[in-house]
Amino acid sequence: MTLLRAESVSKSFGGVPVLRGVGFSLEAGRTLGLVGENGAGKSTLMNILAGGVAPDAGRFEWRGAPYAPRRPADAMRAGIAFIHQELNLFPNLTIAENLFLTGFPRLGRLPLIDRGALRRRAAAILEEAGLGLPPDLPVERLSAGERQLVEIARALGGGASLIILDEPTTSLSAREVERLFGQLARIRARGVAMIYISHALEDVLRLSDDLLVLRDGEVAGSGPRSGFTVERAVSLMVGRSLDRLFPERKGRPSAETLFEARGLTQRGILRDAGFRLRRGEILGVFGLMGAGRSEMARVLFGLDPCERGEILLEGRPLGGGGPRRRIRNGLAFVTEDRHQEGLCLEASIADNLALVSLKRLARRGTGWLDPRRWAEAIRTIRDAVRLTPTAGDDQPVRTLSGGNQQKVVLGKWLMSQPRVFILDEPTRGIDVGAKFEIYQLIHSLADGGAGVLFISSEIEELIGLCDRILVMSQGEIRAEAERGNFDREAILRAALRDAAAAGRGEGTA
Repeated sequence: MTLLRAESVSKSFGGVPVLRGVGFSLEAGRTLGLVGENGAGKSTLMNILAGGVAPDAGRFEWRGAPYAPRRPADAMRAGIAFIHQELNLFPNLTIAENLFLTGFPRLGRLPLIDRGALRRRAAAILEEAGLGLPPDLPVERLSAGERQLVEIARALGGGASLIILDEPTTSLSAREVERLFGQLARIRARGVAMIYISHALEDVLRLSDDLLVLRDGEVAGSGPRSGFTVERAVSLMVGRSLDRLFPERKGRPSAETLFEARGLTQRGILRDAGFRLRRGEILGVFGLMGAGRSEMARVLFGLDPCERGEILLEGRPLGGGGPRRRIRNGLAFVTEDRHQEGLCLEASIADNLALVSLKRLARRGTGWLDPRRWAEAIRTIRDAVRLTPTAGDDQPVRTLSGGNQQKVVLGKWLMSQPRVFILDEPTRGIDVGAKFEIYQLIHSLADGGAGVLFISSEIEELIGLCDRILVMSQGEIRAEAERGNFDREAILRAALRDAAAAGRGEGTA
């Protein structure tokens, strides 16, 4: 039975077409994989379906009847649930309270919550969803994977017949991903349909029955999953064949040590961690969740304290002083969480790009910004990071696609002209086309003599991009490999060493 049908759906913002004549259908109990580059129209299409945005043209049918939601509540009543990448849970409330936020059971006619009924009904929903969690457990004590499953349980408890999942695995460990996929298979077996949106194309092909590929707001390809490979999906997404997912590495690092860490120790997090980063080198860091990669990056940039150890730039100790001193000494740090820590989402592109360099862009001796220097610097950086030409300097960063937001983050640091770049998961949640452009930018940084510390949870990305790879486990650097001797299995073995014995339960990469 056809559950949902879309015909000739179109939408423009400010005269710029975002969707152009998009159509698809979805049957009950099937999963539609929705893929496309950032800015292809995926989010707009789903926001129309979920009642957040109205289309300019086209129509939907839901269970054979016209469907035109005016607000998200209309979609919820119809049985359509949208689980966003940024989960909508209140950490300070219990699981049960989060499950019934829109309608608590009451004590008769009194305006009081029936706590007994709340726990019983929540327990029934959790059991139906296959979650062995106590209803009174605060959400703040759950892992990212468990929170994702609570969101799904809430959708099922609300009677959802269609669940839309937007990048559901971005913050999950490998073990949590497998648990999520198992739950999604059980949900589909019960007749619930799903739309699965992700840049992880292998996951999309694994989970989906059908695929819909968008490019520049139009349908570039659609059909049964059997007709797609990763290569074909990528080609349809970007409009060309990507023979190489990574640009060719032309430059080579020098023998000179640019940046060095010695014996970094932070109780329970880092243990005698040290490395050398050469001038012009792209040095990768791999490790499972909890290995200490991000924690080491924060210590290097002065965000977190270190009990013992030394950090040197060109042979000189950096000492303390925090991030401001690191910036003055030529360090840059791209955090793994661009929304919370890397950007001012409501501010403009220009304001975000200039955040780190305001003092340098001011008129000497006055403290006032020089408009001409400001405009020239913004234009130069926009060209350097290949920011989409349709975005104006005054456009709020929150309106950009994930790939363009990340380019703004990188551009912000480029403007400060650093010598060492610390990049923590810089390509997470962005499409293959934007990834390729960021890889090219990283190559150009290294070719210009900068040192790049590149932290990633994707082994293939590190192998394709880096000159050397360090492997972390339990807060220690356990292995090192040079380009030409990269071995995926050896990297995984080093990352997994002692993980099980310590009970960390990180799963596999």
